[in-house]
Amino acid sequence: MADPLFDAVERAQLCDLLDALGPEAPTLLGPWTTRDLAAHLVLRERDYLAGPGLVLPGTWARFAEHRRRALARRDFDRLLATIRSGPPPGFFRIGWVRRFPNLNEFFVHHEDVRRANGRAPRTHAYAMDQALWRNVGRAPWFLARRLRGAGLELRWAGTAETVRARRGEPTARLTGPPGELLLYLFGRREAAHVELSGPAAAVEAVRSARWGM
Repeated sequence: MADPLFDAVERAQLCDLLDALGPEAPTLLGPWTTRDLAAHLVLRERDYLAGPGLVLPGTWARFAEHRRRALARRDFDRLLATIRSGPPPGFFRIGWVRRFPNLNEFFVHHEDVRRANGRAPRTHAYAMDQALWRNVGRAPWFLARRLRGAGLELRWAGTAETVRARRGEPTARLTGPPGELLLYLFGRREAAHVELSGPAAAVEAVRSARWGM
């Protein structure tokens, strides 16, 4: 049986929270407000010309930011309605896209809003944790690509499940629930509830590295 599409749950819950907080609430992506984040989500799925600028640097990134700011000037309720309507036909409806990049996107941004507004970490159903753990293991080397001078192992807290994010010695270990590990890897280091252990040099290398896309 195919995995549940948890991105839809995260999308709906994020929209509910954005609706409750309004357009000027903070996020972990300061100085972005909830309005800025909503505009980002709409651009990512709906602006095929500017969308690549979310991951490409230089001129394309500046173009994407220009388009995102234009979207942010739109009515906030209209932005939320667009996000709530789900992924548009095409790429973002493909199953693996929904289970991998889309789940990561909506989970991490949901937490960007939750934690900037005083919400505590959530306890997830086991199936959700499994889905997040699979995503932790799919490309940790990419998110750890800027780590220098150490290796990194990721461990799902309370289990024997581990993933090697980067080879090297000495090796640090990052332990936590799957969602917290994802938050750390995506650059939300201060918000993530994880335990970092290992030789002092490896721990310092992990703490000093720049994380995220």
